[in-house]
Amino acid sequence: MPAPRNTFKAALAEGRTVIGCWLGMAEGYAAEIMGKAGFDWLVIDGEHSPNDLRSIRDQLIALAASPSHPVVRVPIGETWMIKQVLDAGAQTLLVPMVESAEQARQLVRACTFPPLGARGVGYALARASDFAQIRDYGTTADDQICLLVQIESRAGLAALDEILAIDGIDGVFIGPADLAADLGHIDNMMHPDVQSTIMQALSRIAASGKAAGILTTQDTMTNASIAAGARFVAVGLDISMLLATASETAAKWRDRTA
Repeated sequence: MPAPRNTFKAALAEGRTVIGCWLGMAEGYAAEIMGKAGFDWLVIDGEHSPNDLRSIRDQLIALAASPSHPVVRVPIGETWMIKQVLDAGAQTLLVPMVESAEQARQLVRACTFPPLGARGVGYALARASDFAQIRDYGTTADDQICLLVQIESRAGLAALDEILAIDGIDGVFIGPADLAADLGHIDNMMHPDVQSTIMQALSRIAASGKAAGILTTQDTMTNASIAAGARFVAVGLDISMLLATASETAAKWRDRTA
């Protein structure tokens, strides 16, 4: 029996546009709820949310029966960290702050079994192989791993063409907040210079044949990003949605009883 088919990777390869959302609550229960909302993919954020390996695993379990594909963003592209997340069952990884082709090549190696890569062959103990019940996991897993690298600095943009030429990278995600800061416009990703830079980068990625990705909660930017070639597009964050709805409800009833 082969490794499970990665439907997210297949959708990107077919050129489909898939809509996602960020998960920052670091709880399996919340992830299970979000899995019923109708998003194509959900990011379990290990970079800016209080996640660890166990909470990531719990959210992968919670989303296993969901139509929403889990994408795990690791805190940093360390080989040992990638190994643990893949063994926990993640098939799609998003790696932040990629700034060179050499860094990107090492990420490909970290996601690939020997002799081509450096991923540890310990899947008999792992959830990824259904605890060795997937007999052909070792020979089929590589084809179902989807690697997304995140470009969010001027250095990353300078290396973009080299990164796009690397086999084994399925998509490139533009991180708008950090990129805006590096361009001198922190907290202002809608600045014209930032928007121009982002849209040009998305177009370059799309033209290369790789999938382009973005996160934005601004409808204008979402539409522009899709028009520029973005194909995996996150349009919200669970924490922001909860806070906005809770604040609106509290304000409505507080105002009525004031």
